[in-house]
Amino acid sequence: MTAPLLELDGIGFGYPGRRVFERVDFRLGAGERVALVGSNGAGKSTLLRLMVGLHRPSAGRLIAFGCPRESEADFQEVRRRAGLLFQDPDDQLFCPSVLEDLAFGPLNLGKPHDEALAIAHATLATLGLEGFADRITHRLSGGEKRLVSLAAVLTMQPEVLLLDEPTNGLDEATEERLVAHLASLPQAMVLVTHDRHLVERLATRAVMMHDGTLRDAVLHRHPHTHSHLHIHVHPHAQGAPEGHEHGAVEDQD
Repeated sequence: MTAPLLELDGIGFGYPGRRVFERVDFRLGAGERVALVGSNGAGKSTLLRLMVGLHRPSAGRLIAFGCPRESEADFQEVRRRAGLLFQDPDDQLFCPSVLEDLAFGPLNLGKPHDEALAIAHATLATLGLEGFADRITHRLSGGEKRLVSLAAVLTMQPEVLLLDEPTNGLDEATEERLVAHLASLPQAMVLVTHDRHLVERLATRAVMMHDGTLRDAVLHRHPHTHSHLHIHVHPHAQGAPEGHEHGAVEDQD
């Protein structure tokens, strides 16, 4: 059996005076696309940051790409192999121009300057952003910043994508193009989202953050005059309440 790409065992985490996680267990296998859902403030974004070492657990262990990760040096390698899309694009974009932002990652990985620029231009083209290279990043709209932030993550050619609200601020046509592109990618993904369409198109399974733990969830549709996706806690998941608990896909962390 192939080892998980990311593995969390009994992870605990909290801020002063506030517990966030208690004994979180999670596995991400090759090719999986896992929707991570839960209510506001449940800790979904925090969990993504913890996976790449931007937060450190107070308990448990994190194994990434087959190795336990504890030190900053350990997580520097993880960040090269797992690309995190932040919920707020302003946390991600810091260079004056779009092309500089996209070339920064490949350059940081040791790519020659011409190769880094070629990767940046090719990535813009795959997202339909050919005319964005010379745009000033802080003058972009919110949706444009979201797409450019994703492009910056993709230029790193990561093995895993950790995507925090990737469709926020996008119009319908742009969202459709983005979802189609993500669906074509081979990378394993963790998707924090309130977007039912994104979950329906991409997710192979779902987990719900609830009361400091993760529970397996079930993806299914209820028959109505129209069909839309619902997420429920798996009825056999450890600690699941009696009956079904609806996952608030609309909620954001």
